[in-house]
Amino acid sequence: MWSAGKVRTQPANRPLFSHDIKIETWDLKVPFVISRRRCDTTDVLVLTLRQDDVIGRGEAAGVNYKGETPHTMRAELEAFFAAHQGPLTRDLIAQEMPAGGARNALDCALWDLETKQTGQSIFDLAGFTPAPVETAFTLSLDTPAAMALAAENATSRLLKLKLAGDNPLACVAAVHQARRDAKIIVDANEALTFDQLQELALRLAALNVHLIEQPLPRGQDDVLAGFKSPVPVCADESCMTAADVPRLAALYDVVNIKLDKCGGLTAAIELVEKAEAAGLGLMVGCMLGTSLAMAPAMVIAPRCRFVDLDGPLLLASDRDNGLVIEKGTIAPPTPALWG
Repeated sequence: MWSAGKVRTQPANRPLFSHDIKIETWDLKVPFVISRRRCDTTDVLVLTLRQDDVIGRGEAAGVNYKGETPHTMRAELEAFFAAHQGPLTRDLIAQEMPAGGARNALDCALWDLETKQTGQSIFDLAGFTPAPVETAFTLSLDTPAAMALAAENATSRLLKLKLAGDNPLACVAAVHQARRDAKIIVDANEALTFDQLQELALRLAALNVHLIEQPLPRGQDDVLAGFKSPVPVCADESCMTAADVPRLAALYDVVNIKLDKCGGLTAAIELVEKAEAAGLGLMVGCMLGTSLAMAPAMVIAPRCRFVDLDGPLLLASDRDNGLVIEKGTIAPPTPALWG
């Protein structure tokens, strides 16, 4: 389906490639609030690879709950480039860098560079079929009344509600009352207990909830073995890479694939294949970021039952040539953006 491509070699008297790393800050439309943090802006790292007059780009926000920041990712990338001056391959990147945001930025920049050098689309190179997809729109954690108002103002038909351990059912009920046409995903970001989950799950199906995302803390979810939830349960923080699949298959119904977690598009493709083989449903998600971060995830999005790539919709502005998103439907990226 896909191969570990590489940047073509240069004459011996010329540098193989150059790179540029920038850290950018993007304002959000409204504060983003989940069970463990609140933010008004998001910082992202943008890596540009250049060979001759051809460039490839990748963007990453990093995995904040693992301690990653754009600054730690920049240090990781600079150390990698100092140690590796020869041809870049996706196999080399996977072997030499841990899964995370830095590897994601480099892996995606390499894919983008290869598309520009070969004239092929990212979908042709990766062996996937492009298609528009419906994305969830995220409602930040707030009071039931405020979340209901946000739901009324959202144009998407798929809403993702951030919840906490305090009175989560009231928030879901308020949103359902405000938007009876909407399908709902609830995401507790590890904030619930197993007792809360058992009680809540019984009531959510009647409120048009289609997925419960990461209800329990990572590493404390073994209690899900044998739990028969009336609403599918999805692993997010518990699902980092394809290596997690054997354990998760006994606990969850769905896994949320994020390129920052698994370390790039190459690792995401592996995770798709391993999860499907294990009988797990697929979701593709994102960290806060621009269309440049969402574009690589659009490669695997048509294979996923649930899509949550609303990062650009949460920003006050987006990049030039950004993804086209109309009433919650995202069109595939154009080469002017990525791939």
